[in-house]
Amino acid sequence: MEILYGYHPVTEALKAGKRTIAELWLARDKSSPRMEKIVEKAHAGDIPFSRVPPARLFALAGSERHQGVCARVSSFHYVGLDEVLKGAAAALEKAARTSPVCLLLLDSIQDPHNLGALIRTAYCAGVDGVVIPKDRCAAPSPAVSRISAGALEHTRLIRATNLVKIISALKSKGLWVAGLDRAAGDTLFSMDFKVPLAIVVGSEEKGLRPLVKKNCDMLVGIPQMGNVDSLNASVAGGIVMYEVFRQRRSGMGKGRN
Repeated sequence: MEILYGYHPVTEALKAGKRTIAELWLARDKSSPRMEKIVEKAHAGDIPFSRVPPARLFALAGSERHQGVCARVSSFHYVGLDEVLKGAAAALEKAARTSPVCLLLLDSIQDPHNLGALIRTAYCAGVDGVVIPKDRCAAPSPAVSRISAGALEHTRLIRATNLVKIISALKSKGLWVAGLDRAAGDTLFSMDFKVPLAIVVGSEEKGLRPLVKKNCDMLVGIPQMGNVDSLNASVAGGIVMYEVFRQRRSGMGKGRN
């Protein structure tokens, strides 16, 4: 069990229904319509809650950013790659969606702020799942849930022991793998992203690891001006995800040959 804190993480955990919520704590001196909605959901789900002083919330969260609410919840639940791919394929077959699968693969993103921001953008851009390595990557912690504004609670997160093997498996299932590389000759605006796709974003300082880069089908860069060396990892990833989103608004592409 762990402590989620902040209005959005707790609210989205209640909505998503993926975690077991054992107990809620609300600030004794804070009342608002949105807090009363949490109370309503607690009553509806038969979740025990109590009103406590802010000092208690600070002790529970270990942060002043609790916004008057904490919850004791089960640990984050990872899903399997096949589950995500089958779900996307089934939705496409039933015409519940019009675009092929899109995954986000994160190679050594160690800053929780970047992980939270990338997960939030992935959720908003309709990405089907996010793959993170078991090692050399920030974990889906309560802080990441807060940074993602609760989007983590709805995200299908896949934990990979070996990212290169995941890339190989995705290729065998018909996905194209596009790695983000600032030195790439092709820009993302020249690529066709209307195909089944996996986007790979590298670490904050070193970018993609050499073996990960080698196994990508294509490398794409983001054109930029000025003297700044590169874009922040979460910003760069967000630009690519929304270019995919933009292209797919115009229709479907073909799969892998």
